[in-house]
Parts: sequence; C-alpha cells; structure tokens
Amino acid sequence: MISIAEKIDVPSPPARVWEIISDPAAVVSCIGGAELGESHPDGSFDGLLVVRFGGIRVRFAARITLELDQDQREGRLTARGRDGQGATRFSGEAVFQVTEDRAAGGTQVAMTGEMNLSGKLAPLIESGAGVVVSRMTREFSAALVERCALPAADASGSATSAPSKSPATAHRTADATAEPADATAPAPRPGLWQRVRAR
Repeated sequence: MISIAEKIDVPSPPARVWEIISDPAAVVSCIGGAELGESHPDGSFDGLLVVRFGGIRVRFAARITLELDQDQREGRLTARGRDGQGATRFSGEAVFQVTEDRAAGGTQVAMTGEMNLSGKLAPLIESGAGVVVSRMTREFSAALVERCALPAADASGSATSAPSKSPATAHRTADATAEPADATAPAPRPGLWQRVRAR
C-alpha cells in the first residue's frame, strides 16, 4: 500500500485555486506524463499517467470518479486500473481540501490518500513510491502556482468579463450575489474532509 499526505501552498485566492483543482483538465495540465481520456455517462472519466520508477517507465490507465463539495471546497477522487501490460492492478482514493492561509496571504491545498497494488510490478512501485510522490508533488505544485497566477492577472483587467470565462466562475459569481440570504441558512453539514478525518 502507498500512503500519500501532502500540503501545497499557493499564493493565490482560495476561489481561484479551487477553480483549477476541481477541473480535471486543468489538473492534468499540471502533471507531466498525464492525459485525460474519454468521459462516461456516469460522470467518471478515463485517465493515463506515465511514471518512471528507477529505470522503468510504467504506463497506468485508470477509470476515475471525482466527487466535489463546492461549498466546503473539498473533493474525493477514486481510481481503479492497471498498467499498460496488465501485469499490475491498482485501486486508490484521495481526499483534498482547499483552505485559506491567512498567515501567508494565500491558499493551502491538503491531500491525503492511499493506493493498493497487486501484481508483478507492485514491489518495485511500492519501494520507489516515496521518491516518485515527492518529485511529482514538487512538479505539480510549481505548475499549479503558475497556472493560478496567470488568470489572476487577467481577471484584474475586466470584472465584467470574468463570469463568461468558465461555468465555475459564473457559478461563484451567482453565489456571491446570494450571500445576504445565507444569514438565515442552517448550519452547514460536515464536509468530505471532516467525515474522512472522523473515521
């Protein structure tokens, strides 16, 4: 089993970081060797990832499901698949949360997860997982920071054009105009992150 527990600091507002981190296409663009495949009627989608373990390059294909809680800015990703030769199978789950980091004036993305492997390459992958996860986290962090910073500069130029950039942006704008009504709303239900931590 491979365990993942990472935190990423991003010097951008939480709303912008969530817009990227909740968009599979945007996330894939931040991961070297990753490709987004076909979407399915149940909301799941296919993904490909090529990872180097020592001198061996392993190509993983997976069926991925993504659950999002926009109010809590939390998500759960589950994946199941195999390597390109079918010799190794895997299944995994990860939970992520986007929170404001007031001390640093930016955002923190926290991720925890586990992956289970079986098959011929499982021992090799598990032995090198620590180094690979650390390297991929560094690369993803740098790409995420860069991706979040570029639209922030663009958005400052025109407030009226921002809602049309993406459905996610338009949704957040609608939520902002409805804030006064939230004063009488009931207490929010526990999010995915709280439910996972309570296990």
